[in-house]
Amino acid sequence: MKQITFTLLLFISIGLISCRKDRNDPDIKQYDDTQIKNYIAANGITGMQRDTVGGDTSGIYYKILSPGTSTTPMQYSDQVSFVYTMRSLDGKYISTDSLNLNHFYGYLGHVTGFQPTTSYPPLPSGLQKAVHDLIKYKGTSARIIVPSRLAYGIGGFGLGSSSNANSHVGGNQSLDYYVNVVSNQEVYDDAVIKSYIKTKGLTGFTKTADGVYIKVATPGTGVDLINSDSYITCSYTGKFLNDNVFDSTSNQGATSNSFTVSDLAKGVQEALQGQTAGAAISMIIPSRFGYGTSGSGSIGPNVILYFDFTIATVTN
Repeated sequence: MKQITFTLLLFISIGLISCRKDRNDPDIKQYDDTQIKNYIAANGITGMQRDTVGGDTSGIYYKILSPGTSTTPMQYSDQVSFVYTMRSLDGKYISTDSLNLNHFYGYLGHVTGFQPTTSYPPLPSGLQKAVHDLIKYKGTSARIIVPSRLAYGIGGFGLGSSSNANSHVGGNQSLDYYVNVVSNQEVYDDAVIKSYIKTKGLTGFTKTADGVYIKVATPGTGVDLINSDSYITCSYTGKFLNDNVFDSTSNQGATSNSFTVSDLAKGVQEALQGQTAGAAISMIIPSRFGYGTSGSGSIGPNVILYFDFTIATVTN
C-alpha cells in the first residue's frame, strides 16, 4: 500500500512539474518590459531607446531631450546636481516638485542614499545607473523609464493602500523620470528666476551684482540704515518658486519676528542692508545665497527662495 501511494505521489509530482514547464509565465524582466512598452504606446511617447550599455540587460528606456555641452563623462566620484520629476506608470504616484524637493546634490555614486525627507522615496539604483551610463554629461536633460526591478521592486514604497494617490508606489511599478543635470548652478538659478518673473508678470525687480533680485515695494521712513549687525523687528513670508510657503510670521502665530541681520541667509542680508524701518522688500535669492548645497529642514539643496519682508524697527 505504501509503495502504491509513493508511486502515485511520484507520478503526480512529475505531472505537476511537466505542467509547470509547459506554462509560459513571464519573469520580472519580461513583465517590466511589457509594462513599459504598453505605457509608451498608450501615451504616444516617441523616440525612446532601450539601454544597451553592458549588453542590453538593464531594461531602462530613455530619450535625450537636450544634450549637454560637456565632453567629459560623469563618474560616480563626481559631485553632481540635478533636478527631476517622477511618476509611476500606473499614475498613482506623481512627484513634480522640481523647484524644491526634487533636487539632488552630491556624489553621483551616492544617488541611491539620497532622501530629502523621511516620508519621501529614496532615489533608486536605476536612476543612478541611467545618469551615469546614459545621460553621461552635465547639462543634459533626458526622459528615463526605470523598470520596477531597478526601482522599488516587489514591495514598492510608502505606507497605506497602493490605491492612495501620492502616498504609495505600488509593487512592481516602473517609474517615468524627467532629469536635468545642471552644468552651472549659477546660470541655471538665474534662468529659473527670470522665467518665474516673466511667467508671473512681476515688475520692479533689480538684479544685484551677486545675482540677488530685489524689489523695494515701499521705501522706508526710518533714519537708521540696516547693516549686518542691526537688530530688526519685522514680519516676513518665505516661499518656493512654486508659491508654496515654507515659513512666515503668520504661520508661527506671531505678529512680528526679531532677528540680528547677520543670522539670516546671505541673500536676505544683502537685500535688507541699506533699508530703514517702514520698508517693504521682496527678494528672490539664488540657491548659493540661500541654503546652498545642503538645504535646511524642508528646503532641499540648491533651491531658489522668495521672501517678502516688512521692517517695523531697526536698532543699531
